[in-house]
Amino acid sequence: MIPLRAGDALALLLGAALVVTSALHFWRDGIGETLRVRADGRVVEDLPLRLNRTLSVPGPLGTTVVEVRNGRARIATDPSPRQYCVRHGWLSRPGEMAICLPNRTSIEVLRRQQEYDSLGY
Repeated sequence: MIPLRAGDALALLLGAALVVTSALHFWRDGIGETLRVRADGRVVEDLPLRLNRTLSVPGPLGTTVVEVRNGRARIATDPSPRQYCVRHGWLSRPGEMAICLPNRTSIEVLRRQQEYDSLGY
């Protein structure tokens, strides 16, 4: 085994620090901040994920209930026949969505500011 010199140890330490700093800076997508609720293509309300709340959203088939708890959100109940959006479960990461097509309602988790769009991606 070859012993490490002071310069080698310093280079390894600086490289590890650069990797950790880069990971923390560029990997920011993990936490959603806002829930956007839509009905019939229109934005009904933007809810902060940090506040616990329940929202009733009217649709053509009936009322969809959206629940926000502990930094995550879900569609708790929906009158749609197959319940796909209810089965989707809790959403917490930016970009996650649950869509109830028969009742024309949807929820989407957003972060504070979008850094790219579909054209820039």
